[in-house]
Amino acid sequence: MKSATFDNGRGFALGYNEAAPSPFVTWQFTETENGQRDYYWGHYHSDGQIAEKDFAKRIDDYKELFQVQERTGGQKPAEYYRYYSTQRPVDLGTFPKPPGNAPVEIINFDERRTVEGSTMRAWGELAYLKPLTDKQMDDYELRPAPGNPDRAARPSITAQLKEAARRLEAPKEPDKTKHNKSHEDR
Repeated sequence: MKSATFDNGRGFALGYNEAAPSPFVTWQFTETENGQRDYYWGHYHSDGQIAEKDFAKRIDDYKELFQVQERTGGQKPAEYYRYYSTQRPVDLGTFPKPPGNAPVEIINFDERRTVEGSTMRAWGELAYLKPLTDKQMDDYELRPAPGNPDRAARPSITAQLKEAARRLEAPKEPDKTKHNKSHEDR
């Protein structure tokens, strides 16, 4: 899902395998001269949040212990698709688990709070590796985060409304010249 590589050619990676008994893992790796990685010392987790915390802790601990810096221009972290539960806290049966796209992160808030720069209020947040369908969002009353990778391609709500209104307008007929003929002239 993502990785961090240090100046000394060592690093850590966060992985996910839906079919595994503990689907999340953080590995340490050594990068060879030809760019291949040798992975070892895996920490396996059943919870995505715990795996994310372990990944961050291993990176911080390694930096402090060996006084190394992360390389820039390394592998780009996986992009998540985030959705907010606006009607209820996230619990069993309150979010979709489509085959091959289980949530990788679930965050419940202590109360309903303002999210996304005060544009909505939510009880919790879910992150997926792939986008949810409109039906899945509707069925579970989830709202997508505006910054999702698939949202950038969509026009804004305002633009969508303007386009819909434009399509609904009746086509205008060309101006017709009026003939004021009397009844007898017809």
